[in-house]
Amino acid sequence: MNGPTPGVPGLERRAERGQVRRKGVGVPTSGWFDPRGRALGSFAFAVNRVTGLGLIFYLYLHLGVLSMLLMGEDAWNDFVELATNVVFLALDVLLIFGLLYHGLNGLRVALVGTNVAADRHVALWWAFGAIGTIVLLYSALHIFGSA
Repeated sequence: MNGPTPGVPGLERRAERGQVRRKGVGVPTSGWFDPRGRALGSFAFAVNRVTGLGLIFYLYLHLGVLSMLLMGEDAWNDFVELATNVVFLALDVLLIFGLLYHGLNGLRVALVGTNVAADRHVALWWAFGAIGTIVLLYSALHIFGSA
């Protein structure tokens, strides 16, 4: 095999002169964290992945917190006192952001993927972002208003 293998992206760039990190197959490691030149879909995808991982982390954390019920009423009351702290309430707002973003972006991806609104993906992102922001602000006011 003397030439680049067809179908593998990035192999034709190995013969070029330049920085070593740009000669590998695929996106360079530093490219994952560089937002310049990216489309809105790349940003939406990255944030969707991060919120998904955060929701999985929260699921296990929630199960761990619920296991405190087995330790008795005193342990649970101590936790409730800690959880009503302003820092923990801010984390609840962050959780609601993750739920809203992941859910609304998933709905956007489903609408685009089923060809219901394939040519409107950017408008859907902004519309769902506006809806999510309104719901998030209402939720934050409700959470901090009841503290």
